[in-house]
Amino acid sequence: MRYLLLAIGWLSVALGVIGIFLPVLPTTPFLLLAAACFARSSPRFHHWLVNHPKLGPWIRDYLSGEGIPLKGKVYAIGLMWLSIGLSCYLVPLIWARGFMLTSAVLVSIYILRQKTLRRPS
Repeated sequence: MRYLLLAIGWLSVALGVIGIFLPVLPTTPFLLLAAACFARSSPRFHHWLVNHPKLGPWIRDYLSGEGIPLKGKVYAIGLMWLSIGLSCYLVPLIWARGFMLTSAVLVSIYILRQKTLRRPS
């Protein structure tokens, strides 16, 4: 199980880093998944990720309970609905559309209920 969590963790780090440069791939969810996997499999990698100078801030604000930046919420919800809308257009199965729309609604509610991070200006 430890090796599976390490593999998922490193794959998530790679996808999170790619997501920094590709606007259709989210960064924060992958980095949070990596942190969760590393927390259960490797304290060393977890410490490295959370304290990383570039990747760490994406995780620390959420884990500390400070919240998600408003820009991040808008970006995540907007891209999710864009991709779900395209998927619903391309997938003819009504049950699949229902599942995708239900998932999008629930994830949107979850994101909106999270505290919004206020950065001093």
